[in-house]
Amino acid sequence: MRMRNTGVAALGALALLVTVPTPAAAATGEFEYRYTAPDGTAAYAVLTDPKDDECIDIPEVKDIESTKPANWFYNRTDRSVFVYPEPECGGDYNDYGPGKKQDGFEFRSVSFTAH
Repeated sequence: MRMRNTGVAALGALALLVTVPTPAAAATGEFEYRYTAPDGTAAYAVLTDPKDDECIDIPEVKDIESTKPANWFYNRTDRSVFVYPEPECGGDYNDYGPGKKQDGFEFRSVSFTAH
């Protein structure tokens, strides 16, 4: 009887491991960037703990018809960042490791990876 209860408990535990969803991995930290506000002044914004392997359009500069690209960033996350010149992670990207800053590279979207 004890052997059967142990087996049932083990199967129950295994079922929980298989069915419990795991949270998506995410970078830890902040990605700060600069863009040009509608009034022409420099403005700053931050992405906090962005998800891994997900394209993130920079909301303030997504509209290529009416905005200038973001043009400075400081990657204070624990992940590498891929920086793209177009929305939806389009165009040739540059990648920068944790702690890197870049001034002058124009971008409209980013993605983060632990790879």
